[in-house]
Amino acid sequence: MTARGLFVTGTDTGVGKTWTSCVLLHALRSHDLRAAGMKPVASGCRATLHGLRNDDAEALIDASEPRPTYNDCNPFAFAEPIAPHLAASFGGTTITAEPIHAAYARLAAQSDRVVVEGVGGWAVPLSNEWMQADLVDEMDLPVVLVVGLRLGCINHALLTARAIAADGCRLIGWIANRIDPDMAFAAANTETLRQRIVAPLLGVLDHAPDGDAAHAAASLDVRAL
Repeated sequence: MTARGLFVTGTDTGVGKTWTSCVLLHALRSHDLRAAGMKPVASGCRATLHGLRNDDAEALIDASEPRPTYNDCNPFAFAEPIAPHLAASFGGTTITAEPIHAAYARLAAQSDRVVVEGVGGWAVPLSNEWMQADLVDEMDLPVVLVVGLRLGCINHALLTARAIAADGCRLIGWIANRIDPDMAFAAANTETLRQRIVAPLLGVLDHAPDGDAAHAAASLDVRAL
């Protein structure tokens, strides 16, 4: 049976997509599902004896069961910490669909769920002709939106939800992540978004810079996923 995939995007860079994706993987695993993480494109990778490696991709691998190989988790890795189409160009390559589709197929063959973490926010170019939204549409992946709770999050979240729909993709849930522990009226902001985003709130993650993703998994309701 082919796995059901989920695409995790965020309202911006730095809103905790990787942390949330790891928590999501553990939450799915707690329901006796085999769940594997994938980050098709990553920039800001470090050089190792085994090639370029990305911290986010490695965190996804650690949260997965079964654990994917690095190359299946992260088919396109770039050294420069810049927008992926620029990082690819700087590295003398082009991000293309086939390696991503092939890696996803291998993960799907051994998993019940594949959690695919995007790069940056929603409207990110992968090449001069290809947007991240095009990849999500091609793979027919439903989308989970990570909303970083900080000043301005209502605008960013509602615009992102609107863009996902305009691009012909399906938003099936969203997760609030308390990236700013001092944000005033965080609960009121979350409730405002709950009333306006036409997809269920799957949970609220507390601020946890050194948190345990397996422990935080209890904060998410993934039964509909």
